[in-house]
This record gives sequence, C-alpha cells and structure tokens, in this order.
Amino acid sequence: MALPGQDERTVPATVLADLDRQPLEQTLDAMRTLLDQHGHVIVVCSQAVPKAVEARLRTVRSLLESDRIALFRPDLPPLGIAVLARQLRQLASCDLSPGVLASAGRLLTHYVHAGAVLNSVARLDRVPVGLKSHAKSWVPGSQFGVIAHPAPQLVRIGPEAALAGPDFGTWMLVAKGQLPSDWVQTTLAPSWRVLGLHEAPLPAESAAWWGTPKLVEFCTYLPDLSVLYQLVTSVRQGVCHWCGIDVIGDRCVFCSATAPPVHESHAPSG
Repeated sequence: MALPGQDERTVPATVLADLDRQPLEQTLDAMRTLLDQHGHVIVVCSQAVPKAVEARLRTVRSLLESDRIALFRPDLPPLGIAVLARQLRQLASCDLSPGVLASAGRLLTHYVHAGAVLNSVARLDRVPVGLKSHAKSWVPGSQFGVIAHPAPQLVRIGPEAALAGPDFGTWMLVAKGQLPSDWVQTTLAPSWRVLGLHEAPLPAESAAWWGTPKLVEFCTYLPDLSVLYQLVTSVRQGVCHWCGIDVIGDRCVFCSATAPPVHESHAPSG
C-alpha cells in the first residue's frame, strides 16, 4: 500500500501490483522502465505477500543482471511497511546516494512501533502467544492489544491494559479492519503521548499477517524529514567492497555483500 505523501517533497511511489499473476515480460518491462527513469530501484515488500511475489522479484533482478535493484523485506506488519516506505520516499528528495537511501530502511525500522487490536490470537503466528491467551481468545467479546515490533507484547484489553510504547515523540497511523474498537484512539494514543494521529485504509496483507480480518492496525513513526535525515546522516558511511556503492551498516542492500571482518593490527612488541 502506498500512503499519501507526508509533505510536498515526498517522492511518488510506484506500486508493483499482481507480480505473481502478470506475465513475466510485463514485469521485466516495468522494471526496465523504472531503472531507465531513476537509475536505481528500492522495492519495499511485506513478508506477508505470497512467496511467488518474492520469487518473481528475484527472477526479474537476475534476468536483468542488475545490481541496481534492492529488495527490502523488513520484519514489520503491513502498516509499518507502508510507513517505512513513505519515509524512504521522503528521504529520496534529499542528497543521499542510492546505497545510503536503501540502507536507511534498516536503520529507520528501529524507530517504528507497530501493533494491532485483535478479536482473536488463535491464528497469530508472528508474535509469541502463550496458551493462556489462546484460551482467552475463544471467549466471546475478547480483544487483545498486540505489539509486533520492536519487541513482542500482548495484553487482553481491559481497564488496566497497557502497552509499552516509544520514549520519543511520534505520530500515529491507524487502519481499521472489521473490528469495532476505538481503544487505540481513546486509550493507547494518549498513553503514548503521540503528537498527531491520522487514519489510513487497511493494507491488503494485514488480515493474513495478523491471522484475522477483525482488527485495528496501528503504527507510530517519525514524520519530520529533517529528523529522518539527521538520523541517517549521523551514521558512519562505508563503501561496499563488492559493488562499490556507498552504504551504512554491515550489508549492502543492492548486492547483499556483507562487510569483511575488521582485523586489528597490533604493534610488534620489543
């Protein structure tokens, strides 16, 4: 899902829809066009999409023999994926090299808090769930507050229910599914002291990711481009020893090469 731009500088998104169903040549042509127009392509993809989608993307990258296509599949729920993709679109308007921009996704993931309110955790397999919570999920009317990232949390919603949130100022995005609940807006958001709250459509992959269509998904994030830019540029940059592109972190998102180990030099004793 491509969210609307956070500001007028946010670069538009290109949605690669139905990759597992359209002819391969159509996908190849679309990717060639993007590469010709922009030079590099960063594909942000949810882990909840069918495996055939990832296979198609890797096939296209292989057939094009291109190391200018980065495949980024962070371990985030679908709404968190959409927020992270928009942050990268914001940063794409800055003077960041393609490798640094692609690497920034891993860094910014640490500042995203993503969760949901669910009517049942019986089919939730992406967050550790105890047997007690499984049993309670069969009680009619039960609702659960779940945090999937950055650290798993699960509570049964009641008067004393609380979830630990970010310790820095954020905005919150809420996407409503088929669950009638306003707990996120009336209780969670005030307890987390969010600076702003907006609503968005529920991503198509959310029901599969959370194990139920009866949910309200939420995500907190940093909206300010200047803050995002400062975070990214404050990290030490390096050069990928394989493809020569600028990166931050220990793995190149374009060629997947990891940084070689650093061997300390010791002065000879004498």
